[in-house]
Amino acid sequence: MKPIISLLLLFLLSNTSFAQTNIRITDVTASKILKGDYNPNDYAVEGNFKRHQNIICGLQKHINTDSLKSYLTYCESFHTRHTYSDTSSSVTGIGAARRWAIGKFAQFSKENGNRLIPAYLEFDYPNGDCGDGYDWKNIIGVIPGIDTSDKSIIIVEAHFDSRCEVPCDATCLAGGMEDNGSGSALVLELARVMTRYGLNHTVVYMLTVGEEQGLYGAKAMAQYCEDNGIEVKAVLNNDVIGGIRCGETSSPPSCEGEGSIDSTQVRIFSNGGLSLPHRGLARTINLFYKEKLESIVDVPMDVSIMDQEDRTGRGGDHIPFRIKGYPSIRFTAANEHGHAHPDANYTDRQHSSRDVLGLDTNSDGAYDIYYVDFNYLKRNAVINGASATLLGLGPKTPEFMVHDEATGLRVEITDKFSNEYRIGVRGLSSGQEYDAIYRTNQTAFVIPNLLAGTAYRISVSGIDNNGIMSAFSGEVLKINDVPTLEASPDNLGYQISCENLGQTPLPVLTGNNFHLSCSPNPNNGLFTITIQTSREFSKSNAEIVIADMTGRQVEKLPFQLHPGMVEVKLDVALTPGQYIYTLQIDGKNVESKNLLVH
Repeated sequence: MKPIISLLLLFLLSNTSFAQTNIRITDVTASKILKGDYNPNDYAVEGNFKRHQNIICGLQKHINTDSLKSYLTYCESFHTRHTYSDTSSSVTGIGAARRWAIGKFAQFSKENGNRLIPAYLEFDYPNGDCGDGYDWKNIIGVIPGIDTSDKSIIIVEAHFDSRCEVPCDATCLAGGMEDNGSGSALVLELARVMTRYGLNHTVVYMLTVGEEQGLYGAKAMAQYCEDNGIEVKAVLNNDVIGGIRCGETSSPPSCEGEGSIDSTQVRIFSNGGLSLPHRGLARTINLFYKEKLESIVDVPMDVSIMDQEDRTGRGGDHIPFRIKGYPSIRFTAANEHGHAHPDANYTDRQHSSRDVLGLDTNSDGAYDIYYVDFNYLKRNAVINGASATLLGLGPKTPEFMVHDEATGLRVEITDKFSNEYRIGVRGLSSGQEYDAIYRTNQTAFVIPNLLAGTAYRISVSGIDNNGIMSAFSGEVLKINDVPTLEASPDNLGYQISCENLGQTPLPVLTGNNFHLSCSPNPNNGLFTITIQTSREFSKSNAEIVIADMTGRQVEKLPFQLHPGMVEVKLDVALTPGQYIYTLQIDGKNVESKNLLVH
């Protein structure tokens, strides 16, 4: 037994030596709010500012690409945000960066009735990979919930620290714009916009440090929540969320290949444990988008549920929360510029000094090419904000049982606090989305359209009287013995409209009424781009913009967009190479595709 005891002791000592210690919140008010120890009347808002329709339409209207750009410009100006970098300088290093970030939280609070409480979550990390770390600081902004009957909180986070090729080089140029200035800008902008609104649950907007060394900041916050009995309803982690170009390398599941463009998809990674809530949270966000956002956004997005917790061999700040049992997911751009493991042949931007905001190609002091797409980043911010809103106002996830009976599989809701319920069903060979969703106001429901002798994965969600659903539960696996009656699936009918809320409705472009193609492709530099739509855009300015793979514009082709098919011809031959052609409507990028000239 001695060798076993010695190994166990060594394991415990090593984990104690390398764990975060002395974790504390620097602001007493923020600490009390996180624990639910406050008077919600002190943070009340007007009725219009706590209705989910108003909030989501406000997000769509007020999240601003210029604001996102300004945050990124500031983040890059600090030269590096490496966790071990200078903390005393007023202009460079992590110290200057975090003081600027907490100052932004304070500014947002002052502009909105002091409803956002800025603070640091401080912790120590002795014996870290790059040396001892003391007084490390996550930056948090806490917006108190207006109903403390359920004290669970929602965390919207991104890691603030950056690095370049050598993991412990704390002085190199490490702008970290895609990884992860993009996520940091998203969190700051959501804090700015959301401070005016009231949700039932407290929301924490957090910028962590130490992610690049081992998710240390997220581990500290997860540990703080566990130590202080703080329940966490959901964690939305945003990491590498603003770029649209694929690099030569990227970690699987990967983008299509170097230079490919994807500006209309965002990936959600989550743990796929059958009975666990994380993948259910990812599916919920996908359905939030389809029901509440798709009909009001200017450019539709694909919210893709991935079948991994993270990219192969990679990790993120959602994982420490999952380990503690808190529902957590990660938002990541569809395309990444690198696998983040630099070697002598590595030319991509991620985890390098090349991860900058853009390039100044003509030396006039201004960027001509941007590597972060601000419109894409805005769309991802809206998805995050809407998800936090619906989670923050919606009901609890119901508890349920599934009974195998003579008439088929019957779902029984065992806690009856919702008006309606949704039942999500997937077969064993299905993808990550539900095969069908059914809606019922009954607490006992025989699932329709099931085949005999077939296994199904089943989960449930509650719907309140405002048409907001809860997060879906983990799944239960059951085999159905007999065919069940036919019935129509749920049509996700609780949509919203911005038309009567002072918002200007924007044209909806979906795969059913909009198509962009180029012929021939590849070509010799002369080609025709075809645009098809069923929508009326008679008062809109439409252009096809052609750029090379550095992002430099080479041609702009204005045209009149109308219902039906429009053809735009290029009469000037392009030199051989790979290009991107983008449809812009009223200055907004609607869709981008690749173009090859040989």
